[in-house]
Amino acid sequence: MPITTYTSREFNQHASEAKKAANHGPVFITDRGKPAHVLLSIDDYRKLTGEQMSLGEAVAQYHVPDFDFEAPRVEGLTRPADLG
Repeated sequence: MPITTYTSREFNQHASEAKKAANHGPVFITDRGKPAHVLLSIDDYRKLTGEQMSLGEAVAQYHVPDFDFEAPRVEGLTRPADLG
């Protein structure tokens, strides 16, 4: 996974290139020579944070042939029918 680095000025001038580079690995953005920000693809961010996708996001993935989706278990939404 390649790491790309842009100065703040370069990032401002080449944001499109930085976004493309983020699809292949993290993009570090420096301020005065020191790392200040990191640009990640959403997939890399989700892997990093362990975030699960929503049902809407899972259904919207038309380009992915198969994927795993675990629906969260919902408790307490049912109640006995009132037949009286």
